[in-house]
Amino acid sequence: INVNCLISYSYDLSHSLQYNLTVLRMPLETLKTETTQTRQESFDIFEDEGLSTQGGSGVFGIGSKPYEKYVWNAKLLEAVRAAVHRDWLLYIIHGFCGQSKLLIYGRPIYVTLIARRSSKFAGTRFLKRGANCEGDVANEVETEQILYDASVMSFSAGSYSSYVQVRGSVPLYWSQDISTMMPKPPITLDQADPYAHVAALHFDQMLQRFGSPIIILNLVKEREKRKHERILSEELVAAVTYLNQFLPPEHAIIYIPWDMAKYTKSKLCNVLDRLNVIAESVVKKTGFFVNRPDSYCSILRPDEKWNELGGCVVSTGRLQTGVLRTNCVDCLDRTNTAQFMVGKCALAYQLYSLGLIDKPNLQFDTDAVRLFEELYEDHGDTLSLQYGGSQLVHRVKTYRKIAPWTQHSKDIMQTLSRYYSNAFSDADRQDSINLFLGVFKPAEGKPHLWELPTDFYLHHKNTLGLSQTRQSYTYWWTTGVLKHLPLPFDEVTCAENRRKLTVKKFHKYEEEIDIHNEFFRPYELSSFDETFCLAMTNSTRDFMPKNVGIDPSPFTVRKPDETGKSVLGNKNNREETVLQRKTAASAPPPPQDEGAVSQRSTPVKVTDAGDNTKITENVVQSTKDVYGVNLSDIPSEDDLAIYARFVQLGQSQHKQDKGSQQFCSKHTLEKVINLIPISSFSQDNIYEVQPPRADRKSIEIFHAHIQAGRGNMQPLGRDDFLMYREYIRNRYM
Repeated sequence: INVNCLISYSYDLSHSLQYNLTVLRMPLETLKTETTQTRQESFDIFEDEGLSTQGGSGVFGIGSKPYEKYVWNAKLLEAVRAAVHRDWLLYIIHGFCGQSKLLIYGRPIYVTLIARRSSKFAGTRFLKRGANCEGDVANEVETEQILYDASVMSFSAGSYSSYVQVRGSVPLYWSQDISTMMPKPPITLDQADPYAHVAALHFDQMLQRFGSPIIILNLVKEREKRKHERILSEELVAAVTYLNQFLPPEHAIIYIPWDMAKYTKSKLCNVLDRLNVIAESVVKKTGFFVNRPDSYCSILRPDEKWNELGGCVVSTGRLQTGVLRTNCVDCLDRTNTAQFMVGKCALAYQLYSLGLIDKPNLQFDTDAVRLFEELYEDHGDTLSLQYGGSQLVHRVKTYRKIAPWTQHSKDIMQTLSRYYSNAFSDADRQDSINLFLGVFKPAEGKPHLWELPTDFYLHHKNTLGLSQTRQSYTYWWTTGVLKHLPLPFDEVTCAENRRKLTVKKFHKYEEEIDIHNEFFRPYELSSFDETFCLAMTNSTRDFMPKNVGIDPSPFTVRKPDETGKSVLGNKNNREETVLQRKTAASAPPPPQDEGAVSQRSTPVKVTDAGDNTKITENVVQSTKDVYGVNLSDIPSEDDLAIYARFVQLGQSQHKQDKGSQQFCSKHTLEKVINLIPISSFSQDNIYEVQPPRADRKSIEIFHAHIQAGRGNMQPLGRDDFLMYREYIRNRYM
């Protein structure tokens, strides 16, 4: 738990981007009237400080209640929630966050991947399977990919797009007994559930958060010599069939079974081609979120795939309605590859909606897809370590059948690492998770955490007492959910959802809401090598071939030998380059000799001659290879003259400064130096600019000029006649 924890001071990480931006569009006057009634209950003496004297400079910020399913310190905050102000509460999200920069001819596009692990029924691989009595499933992760045009830094004026998908264990009462020390323990169904009570609770949660349709992509094996994974498929099909009887046909749960392992073993079938067909149909049904209307070029040149896109089209853009839920047995290797293919398809539509590509289609072996694939592999490795105890065993290259031969030995080591972790360390990890999440609360007179034979009753509350209310077998959804479908109930403007929001007044230049200061930190001493926006993975620096010159587009298909070293997963070169740049920046300058080379060059790692006698020819590349154009070797005479004049001005300025320093003394320094502001404005800083005051005569001249433009000429005075007469005499006589 001590790693991969995400926090944010200004953004709600527990909700999706679509939810957060939808909240901003809610009518503010309604929220203000509802929050003013409860103002005295949460009064803060610092909240309105400095706002009354600023006139209309106050702005209102809307804060939403976090989605506690993905908050991991919710139990820890209960003790202080009522005692401190809400700004002191910091919510922790556990999962993964990765960001890369996609450069499209110099235009920066940030690709962000956020994974939120559920804190309900959380645990390790074999100790947490299936679902609990409240419909929470094991290894449930909500993955959101966000596209952001970084050329505009604003939530209101910027261009954003996102797509959400979910993974999670099969929502049934099932488990695996690991006491037998088998690589694949047998799957057992713990309880009979003929009315799909657990599945109904689980899909009810999804309808509230994502809307309809709910699409299930089941990747478990269908044909086996000994019945193993097929047990889950048969029960899941029966549960979905039962629940769909009572849903309207247009909002029914869509079930897609596909034996991915069988297709992988076949030499005649291409796994990723089949997944691409499934991904296209899924994205067309759910759509995606974008906060701007369709561009005019898509109206002039409509695409067939774009016109078939689902979701909800509103005046401000598009909304994703529904979600894809992917599962296999472990929800690790096969699930991550399937999610990557769906995300790749959605990425093409997102780029098309922002006007960055002419068709919603992306090919493999392009810089954009390689960047996205590396993000998803890091995403899969992180989630696999958290739940399974090792990194991914089968990756996208494995299913493309282009993985190097060394990958097989790595897969064996990862399998052994996963088996060791599940057998010896998962129990301690499960205990720590139960303690941190507040599932187990120590008390005097009760057994200790490590003395419990099982934690089954901790996660299944119905074992401690019977519930007074029983859910209907037919109307298994929450009241009001069907009324607003396909839109998710959590994003609908209603009284219940408005109670989850709070409104706070800020000064418009306050640091808490100043995006410029929060991002650039102008008052802190920073290094470019440590700035995340420059150090993050870059499609041009890390994926584009060095001799590209002719076609630098990240959507051009490259050959396998044209890839950079970072594509093969070697990140040591990037770290070594950053270290060399830091060394060059921090090292003191050596003494200048007449025959010495320039000390501003980055130090180069020197290898022994015995190791490699071949001299690399591409250490210093020509400008043609790097930029695509040849720069002139000798500047023109005009450029040299301008530069010489610039140098002379600088030298004369230095002489003047030295002369003034010798002339001044400590006592007369204040009288000699008179600082004159560069700007003629009385108040000119990064926060506010006050225009200069104009005298009365200037204002009269300006008003006369405006009236003359409207055709209202003022009568000429005596001075005007004398001036005009003098002009005529000098001009024509």
